[in-house]
Amino acid sequence: MDLLEEHFDPSHPTDGKYSLELRGSSRYTSPYGSSSSYSRYGFSAFSSGSGGPTLSHSHSTQYTFVWQSLTLWRKVQWHMHKLWVAADADLLSTSTTYHLYNTGQGLNRVQSCPKVGKIMRSLLTQTQHEAGAAWVGLSVVHLGDRDVPNALIFIDKYTQIPRFLNPIVNFLDGLPELVSNEILQKYVDTQFGSVHDLRMIVLSDYFKHGFDGSGDDGGSCIDGRLTSSWNWTSRIAKKPYYHSFMLSGFQGFDGDDGFA
Repeated sequence: MDLLEEHFDPSHPTDGKYSLELRGSSRYTSPYGSSSSYSRYGFSAFSSGSGGPTLSHSHSTQYTFVWQSLTLWRKVQWHMHKLWVAADADLLSTSTTYHLYNTGQGLNRVQSCPKVGKIMRSLLTQTQHEAGAAWVGLSVVHLGDRDVPNALIFIDKYTQIPRFLNPIVNFLDGLPELVSNEILQKYVDTQFGSVHDLRMIVLSDYFKHGFDGSGDDGGSCIDGRLTSSWNWTSRIAKKPYYHSFMLSGFQGFDGDDGFA
């Protein structure tokens, strides 16, 4: 959140070149769709998202979309203890039934999540009130369906957020130490122009393509925003700045913080 607000203007591209503008493809198929590809790490980034962005946003709209998404994620993390309690109550409830359903990842326990849903709707409403602008995208929260079959999978999905955000923040915070080495300073200057440019390249790429709708059919629902970010992590090895990540000690997005 701080990195977005510090390095990007809500209305205009930073330095006239680091724009968050998106031009999506036309493969949008469902206003409520979200990828059913789920793995133990949260999402499978390989079965969808290969077609590129599905969202078309101006710089200012994308800035708002990212800001609203990050604000909601922060609220979810702050209230995770409440969501855990609610998830346990929903899973163990004797007043709701469940059934086994093939969600695309084998048989899953599909069960309504009224208590988790109530908290999420409250957090979403708070975020919408704080936004100070019209809500960008869909406000659909998938719960008890093929996308988020039950409360446990909901919890597992949202506990993944630090796993892909922490390594990015750690890399950016570690740039001054990285370029304290004269050889690495020369490498960064030669490849990217400066440390500032490298930082802006990484941030603009994540804020664009980590929120571009490439993770699902609809792209802008609450669940789809997470999926898009996980898809972005799966493609980092193809990024021009990947070697800089590796030089900083980055090892991946599945470790404690992505670093050795």
